[in-house]
Amino acid sequence: MTQSAKAKHFAALHVAGDPLVLYNIWDAGSAKAVSDAGASAIATGSWSVAAAQGYGDGEKIPLELLLDIAGRIVAATDLPVSIDFEGGYAREPRQFADNIRRLLASGAIGINLEDQIVGGDGRYGVDEQAERIAAIRAAADQTQVPLFINARTDLFLKEKEPSSHAGLVDQAIERAGRYAAAGASGFFVPGLSDPELIARICKAVSLPVNVMRPGSSPSRADLGALGVARISAGPAPYRTMIAELTSQFKAQG
Repeated sequence: MTQSAKAKHFAALHVAGDPLVLYNIWDAGSAKAVSDAGASAIATGSWSVAAAQGYGDGEKIPLELLLDIAGRIVAATDLPVSIDFEGGYAREPRQFADNIRRLLASGAIGINLEDQIVGGDGRYGVDEQAERIAAIRAAADQTQVPLFINARTDLFLKEKEPSSHAGLVDQAIERAGRYAAAGASGFFVPGLSDPELIARICKAVSLPVNVMRPGSSPSRADLGALGVARISAGPAPYRTMIAELTSQFKAQG
């Protein structure tokens, strides 16, 4: 498939009620393993990609290295590849758009984009984040690749007290609407696990909704029944691999 065809196929895999499962990987080897196991698509997790190269999360891994890894992952599989691009490695729209064009040149067809200010405090205002998404969409349109922009809100991930999540749902729904109007393709709500709140967002939002599931529970069917269209594993696969590697070494005596 061409890059454009892969992007369209990836978008079509996002079906509310029949969610796409993305077991987040971190390099070409893990991408090939997941692909060979029967995955429908490949997606990185920023935490895992950085950790595998000895860096912390939060755009600590150099952009040049990330782009090289993205290209190697794309070359290792025929599946569509989405890259966790954190905050886009820029705030100024022109530089931001240039970074997107460079990522597209790697062959990737999708990104995750956070609304927290990477390296700073808090989140971008709704207007500014919508402008950032619009800049991505314009840059992608120039390349004629219908980039899948998975717009992530950090509202729930940053609020560690689950009992406070209900009070953030209206803000999340507002952000989803603005992000959709700016050109986003999906809406990611990591940190939110309450089934009723997930269902409320899925019902109110026009975009396919993505949740993070570190393990195997709730089931894909249960999340689908809430209206979820995409399930991500986050850093859990990398952490599991490292724990197994550590355990196997210790077992050597």
